[in-house]
Amino acid sequence: MKIYLTAIIKAKPKFKAEVLTVLNNMVLQSNKEEACELYSLHQSIDDQNSFIFYEIWKNQEGLDFHNKQSYLQEFVAIVDEKLQEKPLIYKMKSI
Repeated sequence: MKIYLTAIIKAKPKFKAEVLTVLNNMVLQSNKEEACELYSLHQSIDDQNSFIFYEIWKNQEGLDFHNKQSYLQEFVAIVDEKLQEKPLIYKMKSI
C-alpha cells in the first residue's frame, strides 16, 4: 500500500537558512531512494519560515528505510533547537 505524507515544518526565523539547507538536502537524498515516488518541498508565501513536504512512498518498508537514513536523522537532531514546534506529520492512504 502506498503511503502519502504531508509534513509541516516551521523554522525559527534566525535558523531559517540553516533549516532550509537541511530540508533541501533531504529532498536531494530522499528522491534517490528506491521506494520514494515523490518528495517535494514547498515554502509558504505568507510565512517564509513555514515549509511543507508532500511525499509518496511505495510502501511502509520504504518509509521505514527512509526514516533510518543519516540525512533524516540530521533533521531530527535540529528539531528541538531550530524549529518553532515539532513538525506536524500526516500519514495517509489513498481512498
